[in-house]
Amino acid sequence: MAPESPESPESTGKNRATAAAILPLVGGPDNITSIAHCMTRLRLALRDRSLVQDEALKALPAVLGVVEDDTYQIVLGPGAVARITPEFEALVEEGRSAGAPAPHPVTADELAAQGAALKEARKVRNATPVKLMLRRVANIFVPLIPALIGCGIIAGLNGLLTNFGQLPTVVPALAAIASGFMSLIAVFVGHNTAKEFGGTPILGGAIAAVIVFPGVEKITAFGTELRPGQGGVLGALAAALLGVYVEKRCRRLVPEALDVLVTPTVTVLVPGLVTLYGLMFLAGEASAAIGTFADRLLSTGGAFAGLVLGGLFLPLVMLGLHQALIPIHTTLIEQSGHTVLLPILAMAGAGQVGAALAVHCRLPRNRSLRATIRSALPAGFLGIGEPLIYGVSLPLGRPFVTACIGGAAGGAFVGLCNQLGTAFGSTAIGPSGWALFPLLDGSSGLGVTVAVYAGGLLTGYLAGFAATYFFGFTDRMLADLNTDPDPDGGPDTPDPVTGPPKEPALT
Repeated sequence: MAPESPESPESTGKNRATAAAILPLVGGPDNITSIAHCMTRLRLALRDRSLVQDEALKALPAVLGVVEDDTYQIVLGPGAVARITPEFEALVEEGRSAGAPAPHPVTADELAAQGAALKEARKVRNATPVKLMLRRVANIFVPLIPALIGCGIIAGLNGLLTNFGQLPTVVPALAAIASGFMSLIAVFVGHNTAKEFGGTPILGGAIAAVIVFPGVEKITAFGTELRPGQGGVLGALAAALLGVYVEKRCRRLVPEALDVLVTPTVTVLVPGLVTLYGLMFLAGEASAAIGTFADRLLSTGGAFAGLVLGGLFLPLVMLGLHQALIPIHTTLIEQSGHTVLLPILAMAGAGQVGAALAVHCRLPRNRSLRATIRSALPAGFLGIGEPLIYGVSLPLGRPFVTACIGGAAGGAFVGLCNQLGTAFGSTAIGPSGWALFPLLDGSSGLGVTVAVYAGGLLTGYLAGFAATYFFGFTDRMLADLNTDPDPDGGPDTPDPVTGPPKEPALT
């Protein structure tokens, strides 16, 4: 995450008040086993899911929605989550130090009555092998996003300076800074993979380091000489997974007196040899196939491919599964310097913004909802979709579908331009919307690339707005929603914790 600017006492107090309001609603300090956050969500691992008061939590003005996954995820929005999380962590530690009991204790009978059915349903719904694997792979790559963003922006700046012939002495330094992380990203992937799957993280990194070691060019596998970095993040992922398997086997079979010597040696040696004489070649072929498929997909069927990708991305964001695309984006960036898929997927956010603007126009009397839209739109223009998804379109239902239509239209526009020869992509992953402009890179020149991407955003805005304005509401929805939730009172200053009452139709 980017470094935070100093906050005023008033802002700090508001963040702490929000954290204090959330804590008892998730079962208190004793119910929390781990705390983390991504760009928009506070992610909590809970001992007992039944202690969470979902409806009261969703009613907090700072909470834009919740997502139940392998962790309990509270959507707070960009910026806010990075400021609220430290306050939340501090309150949890204070509560544990004071020996505070859970604010909402329940008896064993109550737990059985309230939680058994919920836990079983959640287990059946979320524990499919494919979903679990996608989420675990996402957990490997999510911590890498801040470095990918920073290095991608520096790479874009370096490209501008190179094109305009400015600061020739600075360009090599910027190139080194931008490329350093990407040249070693396999090591970080190996480290995180071992950590996620229960191995020793440093051993996972040591195994993956074989892939980027310059000396591999002296080794021949499958009749060809290896190249440093061949196989990239896919090879690192496979190598570290093999390392975890070998390490766990060694822990069970090796006597304790020899474990400290034998287990690390075998864990690095066996997967290292397999990586050199098999995985690097196979992962390299798989990476090349991904790049070739993406290029051909957009060059031959760009409009249709863009339509499908742009239209389906919002549901992936809603389910939290969009993170599973990170390995594909990273592989494309490793190969060609940019990912051609991200500008198309970014059109989903444009459709969401257009839909939200249409809701704002169609419900002129609903001050509460219009205020929510106005507060979430800046993040929406920057490509952060959760505030508008969970605060506006998804609770309303039909506007979420029409937002997907807007994303499909924008994706089709960008895909068509790719099909016609204006191929471009993003040098990093993470940003979207307007924030993606500094990261654009293409073969047709910066001006054309920016114009095409801007045209796609405009298409998404207009299509999302039109689809929502004309088809996003039934007559009954308009009658129920187009009312003032507080007809007698003015817009009072909301309390930082409780806030103004929320519109019942949106819950």
